[in-house]
Amino acid sequence: MLELRPNCELCDRDLPPQSEAARICSYECTYCADCVDTVLHNVCPTCGGGFAPRPIRPAKAWRAEMNLGLAHHPASTMRRHSRYRPDDIAAHVARIKDLPPQSR
Repeated sequence: MLELRPNCELCDRDLPPQSEAARICSYECTYCADCVDTVLHNVCPTCGGGFAPRPIRPAKAWRAEMNLGLAHHPASTMRRHSRYRPDDIAAHVARIKDLPPQSR
C-alpha cells in the first residue's frame, strides 16, 4: 500500500492525501506537479525514472467489510526531503531528461 507522503521532497509543499498535485515515481519518491514539470522535467532525482499522478485513497471505507480508506490506513506524517543538492539534481536531470522514461 502506498505510504502517501505528506510533502513535496523538493519544495516542501504540503501534499495531503486528496491532493491532485502529488506525483510519485515507482519507488514512491513524492514531488508536487510544479517541481516535476519545471525543475525535475519528469526525472526522479533518486532513481532517474518518470512520475505519475499519485492515486487518491478514499477518505472512508465504502465497503464496510474491507476496512479500507484513510480511516483504516492513514497517510504518512513523516516529511521527507531530497538528499541531493540543487546543482546535483540539475546535472542529473540534464543528463537524462531527453530520454523517455521507458528508455532510461
